[in-house]
Amino acid sequence: MLVGSQHTSNKMDCLVCSFCFRFVGSIELQIGRKLYFQDLGVSTNHQCDMEPSSPMSEDCYEAESDDGEEIALENNESMGGCSSSNSKGVALPNGLVESLMNGGLSLPHSKEFSMPPAIPCSGGCGEAFYCSKSCAEADWEAFHSLLCTGRKTEPSRREALLKFIQNANDTNDIFLLAAKAISSTILRYKKLKLACSEEQRKYGNIVDLSILLEAWKPISMGHKRRWWDCIALPEDVEPSNEVAFRMQIREMAFTSLQLLKEAILDEGCEPLFSLEIYGQIIGMFELNNLDLVVASPVEDYFLYVDELPSPYKEKAEEITRPLLDVLGDSYSICCQGTAFFPLQSCMNHSCYPNAKAFKREEDRDGQATIIAVRPIHPGEEVTVSYIDEDLPFEQRRALLADYGFECRCPKCLQQQHP
Repeated sequence: MLVGSQHTSNKMDCLVCSFCFRFVGSIELQIGRKLYFQDLGVSTNHQCDMEPSSPMSEDCYEAESDDGEEIALENNESMGGCSSSNSKGVALPNGLVESLMNGGLSLPHSKEFSMPPAIPCSGGCGEAFYCSKSCAEADWEAFHSLLCTGRKTEPSRREALLKFIQNANDTNDIFLLAAKAISSTILRYKKLKLACSEEQRKYGNIVDLSILLEAWKPISMGHKRRWWDCIALPEDVEPSNEVAFRMQIREMAFTSLQLLKEAILDEGCEPLFSLEIYGQIIGMFELNNLDLVVASPVEDYFLYVDELPSPYKEKAEEITRPLLDVLGDSYSICCQGTAFFPLQSCMNHSCYPNAKAFKREEDRDGQATIIAVRPIHPGEEVTVSYIDEDLPFEQRRALLADYGFECRCPKCLQQQHP
């Protein structure tokens, strides 16, 4: 992927690497976080500020589970703190959530699902965590150094960033992805400019523009339309109100852009901060993005316990069953987000595609794979479907209108003129 972002609401259920989206920490930490937010009454449809001083602090993430004997849940009532429960009235012992998060409790068979320890952002924002030092460094160089809200960021810029992020969380988190795209272009521009020779620098603005165009290249390959022109009209908006709806979307983008401009504007990259460019970046994501999905090891863990032979299953479930009852359906929530893949974005649509984007069982990070769904002949164009190709012809044509074209694939031609 070129850029990707985990949905803000999903961050409460899944702690993943902010660069590759691999799950980090431990089974205990992942479960503990879910229970912690559930205890606060925060659902996956709401955001929650995670300050470094909260129980989700850097110290908590850096703690490792001990190798001591597994402790039965009923023996933990002496621990301090509040208990967790769900609508079924299942209560967990006091202090259990804290023990799961700080490594004080090891769950049975959890070491079968080991994860890399969570490495906090070096900027101290308390929001970004990584599976490795290399991912942390790569994210800092590519995006995060401009978007970090930690202690290393100049106070006025930090305040502006926080306003931008809050606005995105309140309106549409696609703005966070757009910010990453612009940040990556600015950082590439700065890197390329440093590499310029003294002779090149004599030409001033002409060279600056050519450098900016070079930095823009990775983004330029995606098909673009302005967001307010290509976004699908919601079902609850009457066709007579379409113009007003699209103007509202445009205003939303304008407000977001002004907040981002205040936070990260770079003089040499000022053309990036026009509403036209910003609208086209977001429109590119609207038309080309793939869902970012990474399967949860927590779900795999509970399934593993369920499939253990007797008497190991019964012994393990004495500990895991109360956790599962309190978690409810949230135990299986995977990492969810959205991502832009340049190669996939270059593939044209067909209602009779010969390939599709696919998530393999072994893919445990944010990457996706394009696989053939039927034999592809030498010289044949590789195509994917932008919509559900099994829908009736008229529904497909209506959905594709948002992409600005009328499909002329063999399947559509045959169904249009049977």
